[in-house]
Amino acid sequence: MTALATAPATRPWRSVLRLQRGLLIVWSVIFTAGSGALLWAYGPGGSAAAAAWKTKCSVHGCDWSAPITNYHLARAAAEFLIGIIPFVAAAAAGALIGRELENGTADLAWTQSVSPTRWLATSLAVPAALLTVGTTVLVLLHRLLYDAHQVPVTWRWWSDPTFNANGTIALVYPLLGLALGALAALVLRRAVPALGLAAIATALVHTVLGVARPHLWPWVTRTGSVSTGYNPPPNVLLGDQGAITATGAHVSDTCFTDRICAKAFDVTGYYVDYHPASHFWPLQLMETGIALAVTALVLATAFTLLRRRTA
Repeated sequence: MTALATAPATRPWRSVLRLQRGLLIVWSVIFTAGSGALLWAYGPGGSAAAAAWKTKCSVHGCDWSAPITNYHLARAAAEFLIGIIPFVAAAAAGALIGRELENGTADLAWTQSVSPTRWLATSLAVPAALLTVGTTVLVLLHRLLYDAHQVPVTWRWWSDPTFNANGTIALVYPLLGLALGALAALVLRRAVPALGLAAIATALVHTVLGVARPHLWPWVTRTGSVSTGYNPPPNVLLGDQGAITATGAHVSDTCFTDRICAKAFDVTGYYVDYHPASHFWPLQLMETGIALAVTALVLATAFTLLRRRTA
């Protein structure tokens, strides 16, 4: 319990690793399972699924054999593991930092030439570095599998699990979780309540940004006539849609493309807003920037609170 306090002030990261060995074990399991699933799906799993698709599937239907099912299960499992990393980071930071504050380990460390600011910075920097490096590998493997996708069904760039695992936001959300966990621990100064609060706060921020995601970049609008209807392109994230009147106004579609009804309400066409696949990176980078700003704000609040309490 006093490992951090008795460690040499010049090398506190060793004590951080010892104190956070539980998190390291959990992170090792997640990283090993996620990378193994992605590599298997990219290699033998993908080859077997592609062969099964060629022999059993056509444009009219598909008998999903075990190789295809296992391929998609491995991909989905890897996306799930990448998706829970921020929550694991938040819960671990809240529990570990809250435990040191609750047990008095932190107070003892501050009397052994380790300043409170350095104590918190080191407590966060070590897991942040490990999470960032490992998550970067997982994201690169995920993108490798996504680009080489050999079974052309049920994988859309805009679905939440795929979008969250396929770009830069996968690297930022774990850091945001760590920051929220640290702030929760400093506010509550108890391990279990801080763990719960950090997980809830992370879920709340994740949900809010996920809802705002489609609106972080301008939509593309496609219009169609009364005869063609909406006719959106394939593999796009759909947004608002409705009818266009003779004045050019966009209104809700109460006729549902019924021509007689459309004529009665002076409907001349239809519109649909959507994000094409080319909007993947603009949406990713906008959400990444917002998440980084929130992370910086949370960290600034945590360090300010710590300095005031230890002044």
